[in-house]
Amino acid sequence: MRIAYGGIATESCTFSPLPTRHADFTIIRGAPLRERYPFLSGFDADFAPLLHASALPGGSVTVEAYAALKAEFLELLRAALPIDGLYLDLHGAMHVAGMDDAEGDWVTAIRAVIGPEPLISASFDLHANLSPREVAQLDMLTAFRTAPHVDVEATRQKAVTMLVDCLRAGIRPQRALIQIPVVLPGERTSTEWAPGDRLYAALPESDTQPGVLDASMLVGYVWADEPRAGATVVVTGTDRGVIEHEAARLARLYWDARAEFQFGVPTGSIDECIAQALAAPESCVFISDSGDNPTAGGAGDVPLFVERLLAHEVADAVVASIADPDAAAICYAAGVGAHVALSLGGKLDPVTSEAVPVTGQVIFLLPTDDPGERQAVVQSRGVQVIVTGRRRPFHYIADFQRLGIEPLDHKIIVVKIGYLVPDLKRAAPLALLALSPGAVDQAIERLPFKRIRRPMYPLDPSMDW
Repeated sequence: MRIAYGGIATESCTFSPLPTRHADFTIIRGAPLRERYPFLSGFDADFAPLLHASALPGGSVTVEAYAALKAEFLELLRAALPIDGLYLDLHGAMHVAGMDDAEGDWVTAIRAVIGPEPLISASFDLHANLSPREVAQLDMLTAFRTAPHVDVEATRQKAVTMLVDCLRAGIRPQRALIQIPVVLPGERTSTEWAPGDRLYAALPESDTQPGVLDASMLVGYVWADEPRAGATVVVTGTDRGVIEHEAARLARLYWDARAEFQFGVPTGSIDECIAQALAAPESCVFISDSGDNPTAGGAGDVPLFVERLLAHEVADAVVASIADPDAAAICYAAGVGAHVALSLGGKLDPVTSEAVPVTGQVIFLLPTDDPGERQAVVQSRGVQVIVTGRRRPFHYIADFQRLGIEPLDHKIIVVKIGYLVPDLKRAAPLALLALSPGAVDQAIERLPFKRIRRPMYPLDPSMDW
């Protein structure tokens, strides 16, 4: 059997002022794409790599970028024909300027090229916003079951396994989709604590039902103001009655648990979290600057934490990081040991905050010839600020260590992130989550939703369904 594969993946925050352009995508084409899916060697099939494009979450994808990527993907797909099946590696929360349901458009165009016969299987992020149009064009799908995501490769492999098995058996599966009117941040819907742990533990029971191939429960992506945003349940299988029953059962479990969803660590305003950290007996406290999380679509340059740490005269803190290419260039031009005066941040997301004046000493510069890879550490009184040439996450202790910073040696570590990813979580003696303002504000009631389906919980807390 001949199976083509590829896809596109990004999260698009419609509240972000940052457009996602073609240059923001990392594109893997042809043979090098095989390295992304090492498990394919275990299948007896002819796999034809197309392309996969991925971008750090940001604002809406530009029309030009989407059109170019779509056209190239379809051209490669036509060249790969004939095929028996197609595996799509998607995220599921991409928004294109002026277009709702971008992935729905993507798979509809693919179906028009390959025709009705080849089977299409897809894997999705837990935070995908699925639409009826998209699910109707697919034959089967599965999604991550962990947040933070530790089952990425297992999910991709399951999507391919279902596809191969159905092709061998001559099965064309059916899907049962239920859209649940609940939209919540990922930081409140982690699978590591209640009720997420309990809800996702129910999925294997559905998988074992005769006539079911996969049961997927998606919490959706809250920072996309479009009609498809929200939680969904999709059950794939061969028995229509069984998959509809299981979809309804899982959707009811999710709806009934809606008021239980909670943050997994203590929360507060920026000032409250700083005060909690300073009063804590732990020698080091990690604080999530959650409203400006670049891995959820934030600009990564809101400097409010820097301003408040300096205002409170905090004696020992690190901020990771402020994306400001102009400030980074000043630091590199000045050199290590030089004193600099910076107008820091507030350029990518001027809606949330203005630039903050910061004076300090450059204490570290990461060697690089690429302006986008610049990382400078500036000491301003008791606060060390990492200034970067572009938006970037700091997800690993090693990200700090390569800049000469041992995080656990400092009282406060501010990271532009939501829930701590596993490496930081293991290291943090104490974690707090600041409900800080930004494009991906966790206090979603403060966001200017206009196009999302209503009523929607918790925006309409007294609604029934």
